[in-house]
Amino acid sequence: MSLGTLIAQLPQDVTNDIAAAFAQIPQKVIWRYTGPRPVTLGNNTLLVDWLPQNDLLGHPQIKVFVAHGGTNGVQEAIYHGVPILGLPLVFDQPDNLFRMEAKGTAKILDIATLDRNVFLEALKEVLHNPFYRENMQRLSRLHHDQPMKPLDRAVFWIEFVMRNRGAPHLRTQSFRMSWIEYHSVDVILTLMATLFIFAFLIIYVIRYFLRVLFKKKVKCA
Repeated sequence: MSLGTLIAQLPQDVTNDIAAAFAQIPQKVIWRYTGPRPVTLGNNTLLVDWLPQNDLLGHPQIKVFVAHGGTNGVQEAIYHGVPILGLPLVFDQPDNLFRMEAKGTAKILDIATLDRNVFLEALKEVLHNPFYRENMQRLSRLHHDQPMKPLDRAVFWIEFVMRNRGAPHLRTQSFRMSWIEYHSVDVILTLMATLFIFAFLIIYVIRYFLRVLFKKKVKCA
């Protein structure tokens, strides 16, 4: 289990519930956690300040990855075919995990309503239901099915850029844009000016008709 480096620790009650759930399974757990030691921690759970996440996911005995859904962790889980029990917290994590859940490779829990029973049942489901592992392994096979190995591809493109003097033809148009163009400042100012003129014309027309109507009422009086 790892929730990344951005979130140092969870609320103590949530941490205790997670630890209590881990203590009820026969599998061994490696948990990257830097907060106070949970009072419900079981003998099967090892707390560490840091772990070689990619290497651990590549171990054949790893059954489930409890994760926050960061891009790197999701990619590593796909590569090694390890299903995910997701606890999304911030930024792109909910979207990443929703996509994985839609593919049948992850189960998502809401950290706000989490307790030990909910976490334990979800953990057992991902552990024992072959649906999640089979779907993740299928994604892993697709991920691995490439014409070149990643290292060979990296070497090729490095040499390609060197052979072609930086490969300027591959640079995006944004590389040549000024700061104003890149951030669409000119477009935004044009739209604001258009809206201002449009609003001014509407106000002018309304005032004109009100003035005409007021003059007619004065004459009638």
